[in-house]
Amino acid sequence: MTATVAAWILLLATAAYACGGGVDYGAGFWDLTAGGTRRGRRPRDLIDHAMEPVWEVNNVWLIFVLVLMWTGFPVFFEAVFSSMWLPLALAAVGLVLRGAGFALRKPSRRLAQRRFFGAVFAVASLLTPFFLGAAVGGVASGRAAPGTTATAHVWASTTSVVAGLLAVAATAFLGAVFLTADAHRFDAPDMVLYFRRRAWCSLAAVAVLALIGLAETRDHTSYVYDRLTHGLGLLLVVLAAVAAAATAWLVAGRAAGWARFTSVAAVALVIAGWGAAQRPYLVPTSLTVQQAAGAPASLHWLLIVTGVAVVLVGPALVVLYRLDTHGLLEAQTDADVEGGARPSGES
Repeated sequence: MTATVAAWILLLATAAYACGGGVDYGAGFWDLTAGGTRRGRRPRDLIDHAMEPVWEVNNVWLIFVLVLMWTGFPVFFEAVFSSMWLPLALAAVGLVLRGAGFALRKPSRRLAQRRFFGAVFAVASLLTPFFLGAAVGGVASGRAAPGTTATAHVWASTTSVVAGLLAVAATAFLGAVFLTADAHRFDAPDMVLYFRRRAWCSLAAVAVLALIGLAETRDHTSYVYDRLTHGLGLLLVVLAAVAAAATAWLVAGRAAGWARFTSVAAVALVIAGWGAAQRPYLVPTSLTVQQAAGAPASLHWLLIVTGVAVVLVGPALVVLYRLDTHGLLEAQTDADVEGGARPSGES
């Protein structure tokens, strides 16, 4: 029972990172496709302004996922990181480069430096979710079984490639929806239309790739396919489709702020459907939750620490996200720093 609860917490944390981090990756994707310096200035300014207050906090979910895997399911952790070490290493490099590019491009004084760091940020925002998605696709297809040798076949299969592309499309969808709402908040009607169209296009890409992925699952992982098309898995997928349709409708009007919630629900429900379809396996059909679970004492303490984190950290994250989405957080500027450095007697 304890292992099952920990597995569901792991799934929820994964969904939280996919949605929270996905918004930031999506913003980076649209930064990459914004065009040249003149043409892309407006969308890039909005992206910077929207991301700056909270972009680092989403990595909390990734760290939490890794701690849960390492402590609660060490056999699963070893199997995944042994067989998928290359895409996960590339994703880790992308995380570092992405953060460095975003942090360094704005304070850079030279145009060439800003372009370089901006390109690093944008390209890493595309490659990181792709490699993370490819690793997830390898796990979902059963190729990350314990004892599997790390080869290209494990993570570069058709299933993994489709999963990687689906991850990129989903992040682009989330990013476009959130940026549409931000454009409303900043009273930028041209950017509302700009990102609204991209939200619709990325949603269409998600739908196409999801259908391709479902066909791939039928051909290569019949266990997951059967449970995705029946029972709880099917219900969650249908609810995800309803949430996605609601997002497409909401983003077209003045209620784009509500589209944030439906877009997050759509992505989270897809991940929940995937988790429900894999039960009771962590790696279909070779490693169950019980087989991968760590020592009972470790699992009990893991649940206790998770409960403490929910009580202490959860409310702070809720307040932070709420302040950000309501425009009550502003990034610190050079003028703020210079003003704060003046003696108290100066005006």
